[in-house]
Amino acid sequence: MPITSGAKKALRAGENKRTFNLRTKGAIDVPLKNFRKLILAKNTKEAEALVPTIYKALDKAAKRKYIKANTASRYKSRIMASLKRLEGNK
Repeated sequence: MPITSGAKKALRAGENKRTFNLRTKGAIDVPLKNFRKLILAKNTKEAEALVPTIYKALDKAAKRKYIKANTASRYKSRIMASLKRLEGNK
């Protein structure tokens, strides 16, 4: 356990950051997981409907420095590439 007041404050701040980080992680991971399942099932319409949700979560995470901006861009690029591949196969 922390002893000094600064260490106690750091512990509280860490707990608050952890809750925000877990919420952000869930906002990204759950839609991404569903998107990947839809891509494997070749369900283009529903996958396209999930794209704005994923984009919003990635942009928010990058804004809050949960992930780097380039990481968010890479995710978005790969999402669109997988959609295009799926549409190209049909």
